[in-house]
Amino acid sequence: MPLPAIPRRVKIGDAAAFAGITPRAIRHYHAIGLLAEPERGSDDRRRYGYDDMIRLLWIRRMADAGISLDDIRAGFEGATGIEQSLARLEESLASKAAAIEAQRAAVHRLREVGSPLGLLSPLVSSRLHDLPPGALRPADLDTLLVTERIFGPLGAAVQADRFIVLATHPELRAEEDRLAEAEKSLDDTMSPGDPRIEDLAAQRCAHETALAVTIDRSGLDEALDNLLDQEDEHTGEEEGGARMSAMEAIGKMPYDFSPARVRYEERVIELLHPADQDGGTPEAC
Repeated sequence: MPLPAIPRRVKIGDAAAFAGITPRAIRHYHAIGLLAEPERGSDDRRRYGYDDMIRLLWIRRMADAGISLDDIRAGFEGATGIEQSLARLEESLASKAAAIEAQRAAVHRLREVGSPLGLLSPLVSSRLHDLPPGALRPADLDTLLVTERIFGPLGAAVQADRFIVLATHPELRAEEDRLAEAEKSLDDTMSPGDPRIEDLAAQRCAHETALAVTIDRSGLDEALDNLLDQEDEHTGEEEGGARMSAMEAIGKMPYDFSPARVRYEERVIELLHPADQDGGTPEAC
């Protein structure tokens, strides 16, 4: 059986098709010195021979492996330092592989949980996954998301106890809703010195104290300790983006609080943590 006609040289379109790249890529290789300009035919078009095609095939394989064009050129030229470039590439690929695996795990949790709760860290989502549908409100998830960003998965897991108690104690949820509605009145029309601020802060303090007592009696703290023993490797691994201190993060998270609302929040902290106030006298809510 006779062989088909075998060309001694081919045009750029045929070379690109065989190598699995584009003519534009080949022209770019010429421009950066990665591939020498070939001979031209009588029509002044480039013609590529066997050695050119071998070079193109190796370029394609190395590029597919993630090696930069500069490093490919250095490798062809026998330049020193290529090993360091390859080591950096390997580290980068390992990091990308870890990121992809983390994404797959997040998608799996999201599908398994069936709500945005699955996008939080495993430490938090596993803490709350047994709650009935609708027990966690969108605002609760928003709060956990912010807390996880500021204080990490452990901080959000601790805060999750609060939402477990609210979801399982209707009287505490009702009081939480009542206080949240009352706090909306602390707008720009109210003076920071309004006596209603003190009264509402005392009510919030009493509510937070009742929540803390319920959490303590429920044994949730002990359950969290057990969970941490089992999943310690997850703490600190789930945070995306650059890490920052809690104070830095708090300073970058905007809240549309009026001066009255700011004073109210300060007063609640003072009532809940009297020992932290310089020279303060312990107060009761």
